[in-house]
Amino acid sequence: MNLKESIIEKIKAREILDSRGNPTIEVEVVLANGSIGRSSVPSGASVGRHEAVELRDGDDSRYNGLGVLKALENVNGDIASCISGMSALEQLSIDRALIDLDGTANKGRYGANAILGASLAVARAGANFLDVPLYRYLGGIGHNTLPVPMLNILNGGKHARNSTDFQEFMIVPVGVTGFAQAMRMSSEIYHSLYRILSDKDLSTNVGDEGGFAPPLSSNKEAVNLILQAINLAGYQAGKDCFIALDVAASSFYEDSRYVLSCEDVVLSSAEMINYYADLVAEFPIISIEDGLAEDDWEGWEQLMDRIGGGVQIVGDDLYVTNPERLARGIRNNVSNSILIKLNQIGTLSETLAVVHKAQSAGWTTIISHRSGETEDNAIADLAVAVGASFIKSGAPCRSERLAKYNRLICIEDELGTGATYYGMASLFNLKKESWKH
Repeated sequence: MNLKESIIEKIKAREILDSRGNPTIEVEVVLANGSIGRSSVPSGASVGRHEAVELRDGDDSRYNGLGVLKALENVNGDIASCISGMSALEQLSIDRALIDLDGTANKGRYGANAILGASLAVARAGANFLDVPLYRYLGGIGHNTLPVPMLNILNGGKHARNSTDFQEFMIVPVGVTGFAQAMRMSSEIYHSLYRILSDKDLSTNVGDEGGFAPPLSSNKEAVNLILQAINLAGYQAGKDCFIALDVAASSFYEDSRYVLSCEDVVLSSAEMINYYADLVAEFPIISIEDGLAEDDWEGWEQLMDRIGGGVQIVGDDLYVTNPERLARGIRNNVSNSILIKLNQIGTLSETLAVVHKAQSAGWTTIISHRSGETEDNAIADLAVAVGASFIKSGAPCRSERLAKYNRLICIEDELGTGATYYGMASLFNLKKESWKH
């Protein structure tokens, strides 16, 4: 093998559309031997204040100000000049060069969307150069475990207007032995939920992530509908399938209070924690993401103390895949799980470092999509490469969501008898004896 053939010769970016019809950036990297790596960057609706900067044009005459021509110019200009001539196999050096080129703490100069697009395209090119799958290229031969999918089958919050206060109601199919079986269970429950909503004459329109978005009177009503769907599909809640919540509490945090508009209540941090304790006592809920606001650190500590023994307490907006915020979370024991989003930090290498840091602390890791997605399925390979316990990619509906799940079915098939599925083992850091369901 001639490593000179792995040199980056050309980088090109283009403006494409994401799943919400908004512009995003796609980057293509071409190596000396003709190998090509291509990556497209997603965009979130529920965005944490501490995330890396997504560069938008702000030109109201194009795409309502959401164009990404500036990000394209950055890739085609300075970023291309910076990493052209480097070997695509030197991912860490390339990412470091991109970080140094930008020179800001939040990728604010060139944009995390521009930098991540280049970083991931280089990784794809490197894998293609070596003719290995991306999960092998990133993870080596040691990782053969498929993550448990967390499927958002009922949408609320910013993902679906006029629905619940909470943003996502997910099913977690742990009671099977393979990923394809988990997707079968999830699809059957999803279609059962459709029948239940139809019978109740409730809307079966779907939100940004493919989950149904009916107008409901409370968050409990949403959970009860999903329990009915699990039962109708022939499965047992609390054994075959559990429920997970993405609350996105920062979206309804006002003046140090949590405002649940659908239920017409205003709660303090302590009262919000009581609300979750009651939910967990009543329902088979094993994961709560962003249960409190992104800077309510004291509240997070209290939430972890109260229910963290038997429930996965997940930080998303709290950590935004940032190593410094993660370090504080580990130090103060404010959660036991972290959501990982590539575009929150901006390079592949930084993402991998955060995953490894969280795993070293004994936490579960959840690789996640964004609400504004593309058909790029890199996060599926990433989940296998790092041995992530879970993956979030929305409902079993809409091609940009299924691209990730179908990729994992393909990986499972490629691995054959060497493949394992986390199942109940995904909840390794919880005290299962505390479950009452």
